[in-house]
Amino acid sequence: MAQVIVPELAESISEGTIAQWLKQPGDYVEKGEYLVELETDKVNVELTADYSGVLKDVVKDSGDTVQVGEVIAEIDENGGASASDEQKAPEPKPEEPKQEAKTEEQPKPSAPVKQEQQEAKSQRPIASPSARKLAREKGIDLSQVPSGDPLGRLRKHDVEAYSPEAKPQAPAAPKPEAKPAVTADSFDKPVEVERMSRRRQTIAKRLVEVQQTAAMLTTFNEVDMTAVMDIRKRRKDKFFEQHDVRLGFMSFFTKAVIAALKKYPLLNAEIQGDQLILKKFYDIGIAVSAPEGLVVPVVRDADRKSFAQIEGDISDLAGKAQKNKLTIADLSGGTFTITNGGVFGSLMSTPILNGPQVGILGMHKIQLRPVAIDKDTMENRPMMYIALSYDHRIVDGKEAVSFLATIKDLLEDPESLLIEG
Repeated sequence: MAQVIVPELAESISEGTIAQWLKQPGDYVEKGEYLVELETDKVNVELTADYSGVLKDVVKDSGDTVQVGEVIAEIDENGGASASDEQKAPEPKPEEPKQEAKTEEQPKPSAPVKQEQQEAKSQRPIASPSARKLAREKGIDLSQVPSGDPLGRLRKHDVEAYSPEAKPQAPAAPKPEAKPAVTADSFDKPVEVERMSRRRQTIAKRLVEVQQTAAMLTTFNEVDMTAVMDIRKRRKDKFFEQHDVRLGFMSFFTKAVIAALKKYPLLNAEIQGDQLILKKFYDIGIAVSAPEGLVVPVVRDADRKSFAQIEGDISDLAGKAQKNKLTIADLSGGTFTITNGGVFGSLMSTPILNGPQVGILGMHKIQLRPVAIDKDTMENRPMMYIALSYDHRIVDGKEAVSFLATIKDLLEDPESLLIEG
């Protein structure tokens, strides 16, 4: 019997959630065939079978949290021929409780009995199938078992850890009871209650952590986008013809950020304990929208890439994000982040740091505004507010303001980006 074990996923990921089993107990699987989809903090990962055979015992159900190195199922390598026989074997077990339920439901001469059954069913604790099975085997009342799940769902390990003798822990019972209160029935008007995805929970947790652990501050400036827009207008068709990718604003901002990071290296650093890590490479995270929330894939070695290569990488990563095909490698190890709220119409915002990074640049909507050219002349110019959020523990205000001013100067004179490299 071969074990299916959760493999090493990435340095920063030690656990995940079973999103769905792609094969069911009794199914024959080939080596290398997709077996289960695992939802991690960053991406969904499809695990493949390391052995050929019949999927026997599934230890973890959909929704269960699993650790790296944990056994989640077993494959019978000698079960190819007898797959159909084994498939039939487990069927009597689940049928027994169904028959019991039928005998209980048969005496339904009166409506009050039916109503009592419905009320009892609605009060049943939320539990995974494996937790219910174990509770039946041990004769444990699930309503007495405390849950460690944020949403109050009981898992197999909750039942395993429960000891009927340890009744002083009964006060923990309000935890599972408090969760059913957050239902659609709790509101006077129509609502829809749905579980947050693991990724959205992680995003929420990390954003709060950053605000609690970093001395975050934001400084603002504005950029006259006339010169950049003029270059794009004149060059975009030829650029697309030569490189098969569109010339956007993001490559200009990426180049300007790299030049500014070289001038002010503390914004390309991170804090680890009482040490400061100054990074001598430029892996720039580009925040993009994905179906399950904002993700930040990374353009590697952006300082060594041309405008076309940067635009191509961003286009590929954004496409993968929309199809939920980003890998852990695509999302790991950025040194600085750029986010563009302007694509959604944002005029100004204060972006939150993407820890452990100490700087993030926010782009915003380009809007025509009257600008004083000199003391006698006013012109309508395409202006963009830009924002730099930074960790004040290692970046001083003077350095942050100078960093942002450098980006402004480079974008208002984009030809200088070629000189800055």
